[in-house]
Amino acid sequence: QLQLVQSGGGLVQPGGSLRLSCAAPESTLDYYAIHWFRQAPGKEREGVSCISSSGRATNYADSVKGRFTVSRDNAKGTVYLQMNTLKPEDTAVYYCAADIEYSDCSGRRGTYAYWGQGTQVTVSP
Repeated sequence: QLQLVQSGGGLVQPGGSLRLSCAAPESTLDYYAIHWFRQAPGKEREGVSCISSSGRATNYADSVKGRFTVSRDNAKGTVYLQMNTLKPEDTAVYYCAADIEYSDCSGRRGTYAYWGQGTQVTVSP
């Protein structure tokens, strides 16, 4: 069983920055690609970003490309999502998830067996 614990998030003005963290305090993330998803009220969940188990491959949704950066520190068992130039439309609950089927970020739909608890990001003046 893999427990993912999220931190970060909060309220920020448009144009501001936040960093989200996703950690596995009692295990290791080394073997898993980690995906970030978000869900806004009344909207479907959407994929935001992915980082491969090695950290060498990443991908991003078009809506966040150039503004968000995903990274990982396997020694610390933590994945980060740095979010810059935030917009009101980035407001959502953000979740990290571990893919137990694929360790790369090739775009194939994996099996997200483990999820963080979610963290609210609100972008508002």
